[in-house]
This record gives sequence, structure tokens and C-alpha cells, in this order.
Amino acid sequence: MTQKTMLLTGASRGIGHATVRRFNAEGWRVITCSRQPFPAECPWGGGAENHVEIDLADPNDTIRAVEVIREKLGGRLDALVNNAGISPKGSEGERLNTLETDLKTWGHVFHVNFFASVVLARGLKDELAAARGAIVNVTSIAGYRVHPFAGAAYATSKAALKALTREMAHDFGPLGVRVNAIAPGEIETAILSPGTDKIVEQIPLRRLGQTEEVAQTIFFLCSDASSYISGTEIEINGGQHV
Repeated sequence: MTQKTMLLTGASRGIGHATVRRFNAEGWRVITCSRQPFPAECPWGGGAENHVEIDLADPNDTIRAVEVIREKLGGRLDALVNNAGISPKGSEGERLNTLETDLKTWGHVFHVNFFASVVLARGLKDELAAARGAIVNVTSIAGYRVHPFAGAAYATSKAALKALTREMAHDFGPLGVRVNAIAPGEIETAILSPGTDKIVEQIPLRRLGQTEEVAQTIFFLCSDASSYISGTEIEINGGQHV
């Protein structure tokens, strides 16, 4: 059988790291994208050869990287996971609201969290179509409710990414490409904002989510098990949205 290939942005930590491990364990070839060089401590084989350094905040660099990625693909791409995201904070670590976020920060956030997903999906549409592949956009619970830590630019970029998922499902569907999104809530990663424990007290499952649980859902949406699911967003938050 032909080895399947997945392209993932934001692979250097957290959900991205766990997703790479999950797909690698299933025998997929994983091409990673991040601002940093390939981390030597990553446990999967062939990673350095399948890594692309890219600054998603720079539209020109993102467009350049599409051609680099296409050369690595060999004509087909089974899954694109748009996971990269940034959420700038104030000088004291506080969330930046609509009154305090300068226009440069708004633009920076939207280029990484939103526009890069458009550039990559459109630039790789032929490879995705050849594989009848899947796209997964990683949104957030902050995309549909005011969050105590996530800033206004981050939240609105994730809301826009949810809407983009619907539009892409409509446009990519005739190519045989499915497009879905996942919206994580409070996930346990290396860096948690102070006060997260208070949020956990209000989550019905009374615990943080694990990065592996998010990765499992991403894998499901990229597998044949979800072959007739497109244009939807799956909430991964332990019931926090209810």
C-alpha cells in the first residue's frame, strides 16, 4: 500500500507534537512546518528530512514554502492539518482586548491563524485532490465565547477559521477533499495560564484535556472512518461549552 502523507503546521509543541506522534505511529509520513529548525529530541524517524522552516506570519515566506512542500510531496497529499496559532499577551501576561490590541498585532495574528491556512490549502489543492485527502483546521473554544486568557485577535481569528472551514468544505468538496475543524478547550500543555485551575472547576468532566485526545480526533477526521464527514467542527472540551 502507498504510504499516506500528512502536512502539519505548528508541530514544535503541544497539540502539534502529539499529532505528529499519532500519525507516525500509524505509519504515515509526516511533513512538519514551524518557525524553528527540526528539534533533535523528536522521536519519529526521518523528521529532519521532512521538515520545512516557515514563518506563517510572512505571506511571502508562506507562498515560497508552498513550492518547497510541493517538491517534497511527489504529487499527492492525504491530509493537511492547519494547527499553528499564536495568542499574544500584554506586558504582564494579560489578555489583549479590542481596545488595547494594535493593528500590527491584529495583522500578525490573522496571518498566522487564518490567512496561512488559505494559502496552504489553495496552493496544495491539486495534491489534496489527487489523494482525495482531508483538511483539518484547528480552531478554539475562544472562537465562540469570550475567554479569560485568549485575546480578541486570537478569538476572532479562530472564529474566522471556523467560517473558513465551512466555505472550504463547499469549495473543495467537488475535488473529493473533505474539510473539517476541531475546537479544543482547556488542554494540558507545557505552558498553562495562571487561573486555569478555576476554569477546570467549571468543566463537566472536571479535568484538563490531553494533547493525545486532540490528536486522536484529528486522526479520525483524516482517516476513512470519517469519509462522509465534511464542513463540521468537533468541540474537544470535556463539555465546557454546555
